Amino acid sequence: MHDVVIIGGGPAGYRAAERLGERGRSVLLVEKGHLGGTCLNVGCVPTKTLLNSAKLYAHALESERFGVSADSVRFDWERMMAWKQEVVEKLRAGIAGEMKKAKVTLIAGEAAIEGPGKVRVNEAGAPSCIEECKAILIATGSSPFAPPIPGLKGNPKVLDSTGILELKDFPKRLCVIGGGVIGVEFASLFSSLGCEVSVVEMMDEIVPFMDAEQAPVLRRALNKIKWKLGCTVLSIEGSTVRYRDKEGAAESIEADLVLAAIGRRPNVEGWGAESLSLDRSAKGIVTDDRMRASAPGVWAAGDVTGRSLLAHSAYRMAEVAAADIDATLAGESGGRERMRWDAIPWAVYSIPDAAGVGMTEQEAKAKGFDTACAKINLRASGRFAAENGFQAQGAVKLVSDKASGRILGLHGVGSYASEAIWGGAALIEQEMRASELRELILPHPTVWELIRDAAWQLRDQ
Repeated sequence: MHDVVIIGGGPAGYRAAERLGERGRSVLLVEKGHLGGTCLNVGCVPTKTLLNSAKLYAHALESERFGVSADSVRFDWERMMAWKQEVVEKLRAGIAGEMKKAKVTLIAGEAAIEGPGKVRVNEAGAPSCIEECKAILIATGSSPFAPPIPGLKGNPKVLDSTGILELKDFPKRLCVIGGGVIGVEFASLFSSLGCEVSVVEMMDEIVPFMDAEQAPVLRRALNKIKWKLGCTVLSIEGSTVRYRDKEGAAESIEADLVLAAIGRRPNVEGWGAESLSLDRSAKGIVTDDRMRASAPGVWAAGDVTGRSLLAHSAYRMAEVAAADIDATLAGESGGRERMRWDAIPWAVYSIPDAAGVGMTEQEAKAKGFDTACAKINLRASGRFAAENGFQAQGAVKLVSDKASGRILGLHGVGSYASEAIWGGAALIEQEMRASELRELILPHPTVWELIRDAAWQLRDQ
């Protein structure tokens, strides 16, 4: 008998396996695909690898104004894809090495819960068997969502975020359906490489969860993309997308390929949820703040919960679940760790990138806060101007509670936003006030030292 059986080897699954193995627990991890899940194999890592190549290409094209001449700059899509695959495979091998170090048993196959403490495992080339355990962790992830748009399903000209990462030939024209994180990142990638990109988005602004002042900054920075906002897709015919604009007029976009980037949905079926009558919401498997599901001895972490479909959220959910599982198996009432949802940062890895954490100004006001906000153009940073020029788009915004000065949110668009946002998470987790942020010493010249300047602006409000 195993202490724990984990279904799914993505960020939540392998991180929990690692933490439990470090605690001396016997862990069986079952993964039907590749270790690393969506993030490593067909999500975060491959897209960022390709985006880095696109960034190098874009910088080379613009380098002359900074005193560097590069003749005959070109990109090689085939070599970019080969590098992407090399990165994925080496990192995948690294995860396998970590599992071995933690003494985790790996099975390549499918798993389904048969009942309390029982998981049926179908390993490739081996007879089906029942694995008994003391605890089960569900980490089955999510899959691309395909809405019922006429002409989308079964259309070889329509790809999802998984399919486009296996693209053999670089398209001249791409139509992206969806202006959320996934759609914006791919639109940025292909437009930076010279593809004619159009994005059709139902909402009136891209990345709808962004602060209302910051989203337009990002959109203006992505000025090679044709944005069709407030539009509804009616049908797809081959690679032609027909849509209705915000005035109600029928329009169409001719493309070589269509990317359906409408979003993802948790994988809540196919692994035996019904055998335990687990509670589900419209988003995913319901858990408490220790990641316990509704059935005794069952936990869930990662995208399958539907709470936060981000790899870094999955890591933390996994660590909380692992701590609670370990404590429960030790006969304690449960682990001391809790999942906190208020300071989970997000990032859009476009060129340039954007990031945020905590409440937007709109969310804070909706929750009853009397807000004080400060917004600073990144061109106020000497480093930003030196590296990007004086026409580049970028801004940082700090949201605080006027009464207490407590920092409620940090939002940014521009260079290094995704690398700096962890600091905002720390500010919010520690419930720091703008007055305390003003007392910090940040390195100069850096782009994101401007958050301190924003805190000084708040002093006068």
